[in-house]
Amino acid sequence: MPATRALESSATVGPVPVWIAIPAAGSGARMGAALPKQYLPLAGRVLAEHTLDTLLALPGAREVVVALAPADAHWQRLPAALRERVRCVEGGADRASSVLAALAGFSSPPAASDWVLVHDMARACVRVEDILRLIAAVAGEEAGGLLALPVVDTLKRADAQGCVAATVARDDLWRAQTPQMFRYGLLCRALREAQAAGLAVTDEAMAIERLGYRPRLVACGAHNIKVTTREDLALAEYYLSRSTGSGT
Repeated sequence: MPATRALESSATVGPVPVWIAIPAAGSGARMGAALPKQYLPLAGRVLAEHTLDTLLALPGAREVVVALAPADAHWQRLPAALRERVRCVEGGADRASSVLAALAGFSSPPAASDWVLVHDMARACVRVEDILRLIAAVAGEEAGGLLALPVVDTLKRADAQGCVAATVARDDLWRAQTPQMFRYGLLCRALREAQAAGLAVTDEAMAIERLGYRPRLVACGAHNIKVTTREDLALAEYYLSRSTGSGT
């Protein structure tokens, strides 16, 4: 899949330069739509446009690489002015493969110590201020970190019959979100070693944890939802309308 022109790095003015990788090779089967969810209409545009606009507006962004499904025929329908600021690569069969493909897709390899943000395309409501808070909190950390949300619901563990087996204490439990921010070299190593071990990682922090690191959790608001179902689209539209209306 041909790569388009890279995001200009001359505008880097943020606290630290960051490279951005977006895995977007999934089919979005749980949405039950004819299109992959990143191309569904949302607040007058398509979901991917909101996500990319936010990431491209991030001070310090060096380059953005999106890992797409091999048969993706919808990317070219996005506005050319947006696509031309992003590089595209072919993603893999699972999340780790797609992230690794994106990490290998930068126009020039980042240094091992450079910071990489990995973000879900389906999290269209993330805000620049949330990402900047993550960067500020994690920049001095060896293990990196991630946006997350403390669990507030009462949690139940089910048995094989679908009945309550136990109530699980929610103290110290968080819901992992994205972006997740790690050093380029460490992240590549963590994902490759997880793959070699046959471990299906559900987020990048899981691979980092496997190496003995303890990524920092940085609190984010409830607005940073991952659009997975049709109901999520309505909620995302609500959050986007509030963000626009407040001028943030």
